[in-house]
Amino acid sequence: MYLKFIILVFFATSILFVSATYEDKRCKCVCPSLAAVFNNTSDTSRSPFIGNVPPNKCNCEGLVLPRIVDQLNGREQEFCPRCECKYENRNTTIIKVVVIIVIWVIMLLVVYMGFLICLDPLINKRAKASYQEHTNEDDESTISGPSQQMGPRGNVLNRVTHQQDKWKRQVREQRRNIYDRHTMLN
Repeated sequence: MYLKFIILVFFATSILFVSATYEDKRCKCVCPSLAAVFNNTSDTSRSPFIGNVPPNKCNCEGLVLPRIVDQLNGREQEFCPRCECKYENRNTTIIKVVVIIVIWVIMLLVVYMGFLICLDPLINKRAKASYQEHTNEDDESTISGPSQQMGPRGNVLNRVTHQQDKWKRQVREQRRNIYDRHTMLN
């Protein structure tokens, strides 16, 4: 249920992003603040002006001045040389297609991961069913009478427990040798 909700939200957001409209061509002018130009302050803040104008009008006079002409009070010649204007052309269709492909690849990987998570218990069940008992001379000598009465399952369980205890003893011995005696086991 939780996974279905996540997928639904994922689809809804991807549809919203795809349905938005963007301009492929735009003019972007970055100009200093009016206070920095007229008061000769060291204010380094800059403000962008973005608009959809033809390439030949992508300059301060074509994009910026119509928006702030009332604030300049005839001082356009001081303000405009400090603006940097660039005409940008991009293909939003290709951007949308790439984003959709990336979203689908991520979704396929999530579905594949879910499939593997669901398949894992079945594979482990088969692996446990095809387990063949391994006999080891060291283990045979340490397992005593009660475990043999429990059948193959008890025998395997006792062997695993025995191996864990053996490993724990080796770890304790290794720690003692390293920290107390400062030697390594062979």
